[in-house]
Amino acid sequence: MFPVPRPLRGRPWVGLTVGLLGGSFNPAHDGHRHISLYALRALHLDAVWWLVSPQNPLKPSRGMAALDWRLAAAHKVARHPRLVITAIEQELGTRYTADTLAALHRRFPRTRFVWLMGADNLAQIARWQRWQRLFDSTAIAVFARPTYSLKALGSRAAQRYRRRRIVAARAATLAAQSPPAWSFLRNRLHPASATEIRRRTGAGSLPTDDRQAQHADPGPNPPQ
Repeated sequence: MFPVPRPLRGRPWVGLTVGLLGGSFNPAHDGHRHISLYALRALHLDAVWWLVSPQNPLKPSRGMAALDWRLAAAHKVARHPRLVITAIEQELGTRYTADTLAALHRRFPRTRFVWLMGADNLAQIARWQRWQRLFDSTAIAVFARPTYSLKALGSRAAQRYRRRRIVAARAATLAAQSPPAWSFLRNRLHPASATEIRRRTGAGSLPTDDRQAQHADPGPNPPQ
């Protein structure tokens, strides 16, 4: 079985600024890498953690590849020493983003976090459990995605926190702002989509149980 990475220990993260990119990564693709590298530069981050979710509460379990396989595939796609792949939600025992963030703030009280998400998530974040706690606890960077930007900026969350929006020109200061604080970045769009990849390759090609995952080798893992 592919070992769950546990790089999130000890003092190395004290005083650093870390972007958190959560999701199913079913599968991870170059779009995830593209936005992570952009976030490193635009937000002056020290690292980006990919939080590979055991199971997104808003997505069906059918067609969801095994966690081990998704972790291994994410390692293959990331290919960068400052992109850290982890399934820490499994260790924390959290299911919802608000709970995950609360647990991370407790575990890393001297690390500055920025939650990274696409405009599609901002458009529907009001469906998330305790979504206001997410805004009230952690700075948020929202990235443009094809067809979603206007809907996102008119969403319930964007309107509720409109006075706390940081202009994109000052996005690098986002982590230093007291939450709620969020910014919308008009990054270069990337066409990759996990949904489209599954449609093109067939969801059935992804291993969906532990036994299958042991035999699915997406490639060697780069060193952390």
